[in-house]
Amino acid sequence: MFEAEDIRDWLGHDLVDEKGDKVGEMESIYYDTASDEPSFATVKIGVLSRRLVFVPLQGAKVGPGHVKVGYRKKLIQDAPAIETDGGLLASEEASVFEHYGLPYQPGASGERRLARR
Repeated sequence: MFEAEDIRDWLGHDLVDEKGDKVGEMESIYYDTASDEPSFATVKIGVLSRRLVFVPLQGAKVGPGHVKVGYRKKLIQDAPAIETDGGLLASEEASVFEHYGLPYQPGASGERRLARR
């Protein structure tokens, strides 16, 4: 899924969109609780009011000093966001998947699909 030995080594590096335009700096990784694979990254964006937006890591590629994702910068910038010192609420999890047109299915007992590590 992700072509990096350890995605956490890329925290603090730039995340770029499908055209190579810088979106922001990778801040954290959210793992899929069903597969234990890296699923989403949060990216620091904004100049005055910094916030973290979610971007899927599916199909991401590692480049020289950056991670490239297969989404447009505008779509990423409009993604669901959290405060830089906040966390993703369980009730907001589905909206992250829906924003990118990805299927969302909570665990069999209703447990969360994403966990930050």
